Amino acid sequence: MTPEEICARLLYRDGLMLVLDKPPGLAVHRGPKGGESFEDSFDHLRFGLPRSPSLAHRLDKDTSGCLVLGRHRKALEKLMLLFKQGRIDKTYWAVVEGGPTEDEGLIDLPLGRLDATRGWWMKVDSKGQPSQTRWRVLGRGRDANGAEITWLALEPLTGRTHQLRVHCAALDFPIHGDPIYGSCRAPDETLHLHARAITIPLSKNKPPIEVEACVPPHMRTLLAACGWTERLDHDVISARRQREEAQLKGEAQAKIES
Repeated sequence: MTPEEICARLLYRDGLMLVLDKPPGLAVHRGPKGGESFEDSFDHLRFGLPRSPSLAHRLDKDTSGCLVLGRHRKALEKLMLLFKQGRIDKTYWAVVEGGPTEDEGLIDLPLGRLDATRGWWMKVDSKGQPSQTRWRVLGRGRDANGAEITWLALEPLTGRTHQLRVHCAALDFPIHGDPIYGSCRAPDETLHLHARAITIPLSKNKPPIEVEACVPPHMRTLLAACGWTERLDHDVISARRQREEAQLKGEAQAKIES
């Protein structure tokens, strides 16, 4: 990515961390087989610091949305500890095939590795690690073929690999476009899973930092069929601009006082 492209994906910045809007289809870091990664462009995000920011957590290659980076070593250690302790709240939006009959619920199914030959693929496993996902229906509709679809808000209470994808598939409402755990076999289809919002209690003396990422283009058609409107993203953009303006005023005032 060019400096302009990566900076256009910056959702939040302060002295400790950055939050980026990760695009779908791009791995966050380079795997054993190489190839382009989101991390390759982090050097453009130093903003005066001697080192590039580093990943505080991960998102799947095909998942879009809020991704948190630590700007230096101490900040990164603090952020990673918050993630490990489960103190960072994450909300994902997903479009699933079919959907639950209830309006909200909790999935409590342990997960384990599928087998040694499938890398990070996972399965429900009674001997696996405890895994919990809270879900809530935000809307229901039908796709272009008349099949039922549902717009869900998913909150992972644990952070297992592919947790949301496996949990939804296990309850017979796989995430649309999932080539591993769903019914998708089309090469041009994209996973409809988006890290919509994140809440980070970074300071003891200040309110938690709340950041939201707008819906990616590939999800808008099916979300709209479930009741989503662009107004929801307009509100996100407006709040971000207000935050940026306040930050600029604060930096200007700090320079005057110094």
